[in-house]
Amino acid sequence: MPGKAAGVAGGEGDTVAAPAAAGSGEGPRGPLLDDLMPWSVRPLRTGRPWVTAADATSLRTRWDRLVRASGEERERLFAPTRARTQLSAVAALPGRSGGTGRFARETGPCPEPVRVLHGPFDEQWLLPDHRLIDVARPELWRVADDRQLFLVEHGRVPNDPGPAVSVTALLPDGHSPAGRPGRVRPLYRRPGGLEPNLAPGLLPALRARYGETVNAESVLAWILAAARSSPAGCVVPLPADAARWADGVELGRELLRLQLRGARGTERPRLPGGQRPYVRAAVPPDPAPLSYDAEERVLGLGTGRVSPVPAGAWEFRVSGVRVLELWFERRTAAPGPAGLEAVRPRAWLQEWTSELLELITLLALLAELRPRQEELADALAAGPDTGVEELRATGVLPVAEAARRPASVLDHQEEGPEGQFALL
Repeated sequence: MPGKAAGVAGGEGDTVAAPAAAGSGEGPRGPLLDDLMPWSVRPLRTGRPWVTAADATSLRTRWDRLVRASGEERERLFAPTRARTQLSAVAALPGRSGGTGRFARETGPCPEPVRVLHGPFDEQWLLPDHRLIDVARPELWRVADDRQLFLVEHGRVPNDPGPAVSVTALLPDGHSPAGRPGRVRPLYRRPGGLEPNLAPGLLPALRARYGETVNAESVLAWILAAARSSPAGCVVPLPADAARWADGVELGRELLRLQLRGARGTERPRLPGGQRPYVRAAVPPDPAPLSYDAEERVLGLGTGRVSPVPAGAWEFRVSGVRVLELWFERRTAAPGPAGLEAVRPRAWLQEWTSELLELITLLALLAELRPRQEELADALAAGPDTGVEELRATGVLPVAEAARRPASVLDHQEEGPEGQFALL
């Protein structure tokens, strides 16, 4: 059980509790992820669902409709909240060239939508305009570059066998399918892959135990392979010997390669010939309902048919929610009231079929690695209780509160409200 926690600063005024390290008890033992990667950020909060979409064209159309509207119609379409109205004074998102004038005066072209990860394994699009997003977490945008990786902690669901964490090169919004938001942890605290987001002194301590090859990405790989949810928080058991560490890092690197989905120079996930899913019957414009025939290994989308689809891909869940069903529902659910969210494709898009085949492939390959993760978990649970006391003895724990706060990034200017430069 966690002990009494001290409040530490998070992003945009958040106060985050720093949980106590996990000790012995049921389930995996070892330090908490919160102590190994101490800087974490709460999920984004858009405040208005129409700023995200499964296709970029819908976002451009929504923007055009909004800026052409006037008066009460424009106010209704904007959907003001306490955090954002058309008169809010807001700085630009770091690294983006969006406007900083009051949105009430906006008549210009749509900012280029950016690819983001909307919850686990669902790549969608976002309008990168700070005036439209209630809580955009600019500290994440500030460190998002071609070297950054983001670890996403999923909401805990008791007895759920799904992964505790996942990783992405895209900016993640941290959305949880079960309504229990986790946290986003950048691998690096500064742009350019500088200053790993690891507890001070952790790398030297791990190198002393496992060898000089330990670096930030190998720690990330181990976390992907070994992290487990627990009532105390996400726990990352540490092995007693270097051989077990090496095996876990190898497994974690494979998980990392798959989840990057071609980013950072990696190859896109592919199943062996004969096991790759193909469209056997064209997906219709209205593909509901979604169904699965386990015996035939066929995924049905209305009259459309995709096969072979391994049972592991169909049953793959995160936070207790089946990933394929959620992905499909987000693209086919009936539109809401007559607002901007209702501006969406009238029929199934061909690009979604390609994305579906890639997602099936990814989930199938991740499911194939689950037995190895379970074997690792069993070995760690059966081994000696290592990690917490050793890290305390070397001074890694407890973690200094400064490590839980974002680093100052002073190597570039950011535009503040109404075009003024922001002071960081």
